[in-house]
Amino acid sequence: MNNLIPAFRTYYSNDFSWIPSPLEQPPDLPSFVNPSLVTYLSGKLLLKTEISLNTPQLNELISLGLLDEIPAIEKHAWGNRCRRCGNQKSYLFAKLPDNVVYCRKCIVMGRVSEQEHLYAWRRPVSWDRHPPACKWTGELTTFQQQAADRIIKAIQEKNQRLLVWAVCGAGKTEMLFPGLSLAFSQGKRVCLATPRADVVKELLPRFVAAFPDVSIQALYGESPDKQGNAQFLIATTHQLLRYGRAFDVLIIDEIDAFPYHADASLPYATERAAKDQASFIYLTATPRPKHEREINRKKLPAVFVPRRFHGHPLPVPRFVAAFDIKSLEKEMLSRKVWDWLERRKRPDRQLLVFVPTIPNAEKVEKILAQRYKKVTCVHASDSDRQEKVYQFRKSVYDVLVTTTILERGVTFPSVDVIVLDSGHAVFDQAALIQIAGRAGRSSRDPDGEVIFFHQGKTDAMVKAVETILKMNRLGRRK
Repeated sequence: MNNLIPAFRTYYSNDFSWIPSPLEQPPDLPSFVNPSLVTYLSGKLLLKTEISLNTPQLNELISLGLLDEIPAIEKHAWGNRCRRCGNQKSYLFAKLPDNVVYCRKCIVMGRVSEQEHLYAWRRPVSWDRHPPACKWTGELTTFQQQAADRIIKAIQEKNQRLLVWAVCGAGKTEMLFPGLSLAFSQGKRVCLATPRADVVKELLPRFVAAFPDVSIQALYGESPDKQGNAQFLIATTHQLLRYGRAFDVLIIDEIDAFPYHADASLPYATERAAKDQASFIYLTATPRPKHEREINRKKLPAVFVPRRFHGHPLPVPRFVAAFDIKSLEKEMLSRKVWDWLERRKRPDRQLLVFVPTIPNAEKVEKILAQRYKKVTCVHASDSDRQEKVYQFRKSVYDVLVTTTILERGVTFPSVDVIVLDSGHAVFDQAALIQIAGRAGRSSRDPDGEVIFFHQGKTDAMVKAVETILKMNRLGRRK
């Protein structure tokens, strides 16, 4: 199993021998099977209801050996295991009225029961070769090039794992371009998976611009295109629950982010989605302690990028005690916050305000509207958040109030960042580092302010600042 997450081994096995290998001499395709259906089925583990074929057609493919029918739930003396999500915890199984066992863990993706099957396509699929695929004309910095070279090597040698530890704003996306170009020139299939749908939406246009000749799709819960049959998929990690032995290269972005690090089914799905000789590239700006231990023990190869692409240091957060921060409950803003707003060094910058909860976000938006004419808020329950973020990036708004939904994966050219009640439990060390990393990302304005307004310093706050200072020291040395 993936050695980044040893704690998950107890419940999530990486024995995927039940997934059939591709046929060496596959039979001819029946007339009702078109190329689009082939690419749709390739590398998938699907329920019958997810395949647009009638029962006679499905049975014909099974009889020809082109489609393998796999029991969706394994039965063991010790209990059950769901083959789609890997769950074997008894309390996450339940029974239908007829006593048929089903998995509650992954039911949001369609019910899997002991009477149902997963269907796996066995005819090999050849993907297009694209030499040269990358049309990006920018230049990598020395640090970026070092990371890019390691990524290329990991893809060339196959069956390799590499963690890219790059500070916020280092340009991780651009570091991937050379390795992806190599992969597509060799006809490989690639998936870049990330825990959050908002990040998928951010990344899609950047990769489409860089690789215009490669078929690319975004796949997330509400994505308009559900086929998932492109050569290059940019997907949320949950979408990998539908794949098995599909990808030659798997790139996992933000491996430290929720829910990937907290939901054992997601690393399980990632391992299963990879072909036998696949390369894994992990990306993070804030590795969890377990990742650092694996690096220190030489069990996980890593490359470190301690400097932002523009060469300037990371903005160091400043602590400001605001013991009246709870005045938000009365729809009042702390006097310390108002004082800072009055004295801002660069009032021409946009302002990004992080708060712990959705009610906080709505209240702060209302309060700041007294001072700013163009202010809005976003949170996970806001269906318009993508459009609001786009408008903020286009300077339609001066102030954007947000929960941790925007702590990572978004780039704004010129912002100051403040965190209200930074000692709240929702702001752990990684979250605070990522939040601080939203400032100073542009070479034209690399010095955005970051202020943590708090009711008392926490270990997470102190360690976040210590880590940022450490990164800046390392960046200066090299």
